[in-house]
Amino acid sequence: MLGFAAAVFLLIVTPGPGVLSTAGVGAAFGFRAGLAYVTGLFVGTNLVALAVVSGLAALVLGSPLVRTVLLVASTLYLLYLAARIALAGTKVAFIEARGRPGVRAGLLLQIINPKAYAVNTTLFSGFAIFPDAYMAEVGVKFLILNLIWIPIHLGWLLAGAGLQRLDLAERTQRAINIAMALAMLGVVALALRSALG
Repeated sequence: MLGFAAAVFLLIVTPGPGVLSTAGVGAAFGFRAGLAYVTGLFVGTNLVALAVVSGLAALVLGSPLVRTVLLVASTLYLLYLAARIALAGTKVAFIEARGRPGVRAGLLLQIINPKAYAVNTTLFSGFAIFPDAYMAEVGVKFLILNLIWIPIHLGWLLAGAGLQRLDLAERTQRAINIAMALAMLGVVALALRSALG
């Protein structure tokens, strides 16, 4: 269960469309205005998780080949994200928010967010907690996922709101990107360890 919680933390805290846009909304519009957007992301995240669990769970659990293909696909995507972040140079890789997004924008982003599908596929197809009680495992995973997801996204929103007041040196911005990329690689290592162990 600790491996699962660590993977959830690393998968969610590292940059993807959800957290990057959350920071961007915070930087552009402030914390209070960004709460509606984060609410939409939260609902969208849970809808994506339900879609993965209800639509793909039987295939993933019933076919080692499908499970391996999904693990490889999600691992490759996470490696791609880590490379993009690490190579972003001296600009912190936040997505700039151009309009004031609300609940609907957050919900729609998660529905089309490939990282959300990759993350949920990795989390719900790997990291067996109760191998003989799948529904209990899904319930516990949803609980852990949401208990970690909420404070992380509120933290990114706060960071974005505070970032607009900071004038970070290029070296600091580069270090932030490298740390985020290393966290993403940690997730890949945890997922592979869980799948092979």
